[in-house]
Amino acid sequence: MKERRVDELWSHVHWLCVLSSMGSFTAAANRLGVSKAAVSQRIRELEQAVGMTLVRRTTRSTRLTEAGQRLVETTEPSFVEIERNVAGVKDLAGTPRGLIRVTVGMALGRQQIAPLVPAFLRENPEARIEMEFSDRLSSLAREGFDLAIRHVSSVPDTHVAWTLCETRALLVASRTYLRRRGPPGAPADLARHDCLHYLRAGESPTWTFEPARGKGARTSVAVRGILAANNSEALREAALRHLGIALLPDFSASRDLDAGRLVPVLPDWRSVGSFGERIYAIRPYSQYVPRIVQAFVLYLRSTLKKGFARGTGTP
Repeated sequence: MKERRVDELWSHVHWLCVLSSMGSFTAAANRLGVSKAAVSQRIRELEQAVGMTLVRRTTRSTRLTEAGQRLVETTEPSFVEIERNVAGVKDLAGTPRGLIRVTVGMALGRQQIAPLVPAFLRENPEARIEMEFSDRLSSLAREGFDLAIRHVSSVPDTHVAWTLCETRALLVASRTYLRRRGPPGAPADLARHDCLHYLRAGESPTWTFEPARGKGARTSVAVRGILAANNSEALREAALRHLGIALLPDFSASRDLDAGRLVPVLPDWRSVGSFGERIYAIRPYSQYVPRIVQAFVLYLRSTLKKGFARGTGTP
């Protein structure tokens, strides 16, 4: 067999780096836009050229050998630099363009982010967006995402975050429920109400409040109700159907508050620690950020900066 020149193996080594990053032949093929068979063929050709096994394949896993890992560690930084430089040159063309792969929390994405996307695409006709709705935040780089839009309390140290807007939790109920049970006058009264709480594994359902204006002591109350769920949309729907008092992020409650379908409960008290206080655009660490990604983040920030409606209805 004719020995391959080194320059003929550059793409093979690049595909090995992608395989290492993605963790499987299927994921690597999806990232590269080729078939799984094509990736396998390139890896076999590279192994034949270097005379060593680079990838251990089993029915359950794919992992690099010591030789494969060494090759990736020494060459991957060069491919990353090339990719960054090529992307930078493309951005010089002027008009932001390209694909943005975004993962966004389920409730936040459906209620607030998805409705904003069409206007952005109209303003940026050379942009494309792939959006995955998921509350899971794993390795964005490994899964090929440019951004994660999340409502969280903190951001992993391995990622970079832009703050899009402030947010807070609101206590709400329907007028029908409050007429039937009577509105609570203080947080302690919630113990006698049906409370619709966000389900978190290993946590007892306890809500904490502090006075909304001025100084005052925090107070916590153990709550109970007929429904708990790890999705704010489900809790909102239950509140709309008069099943109890719900503690919701403002982006989930805003439209129904403005329409009068829900009303504020205990407006003189502010919830503490139930949800994050900011919505972030989170990205993998990289020195270079494509202009189209920056444009999308700036668009979201300018659109969301006014915050979410608080509702003006009264019981």
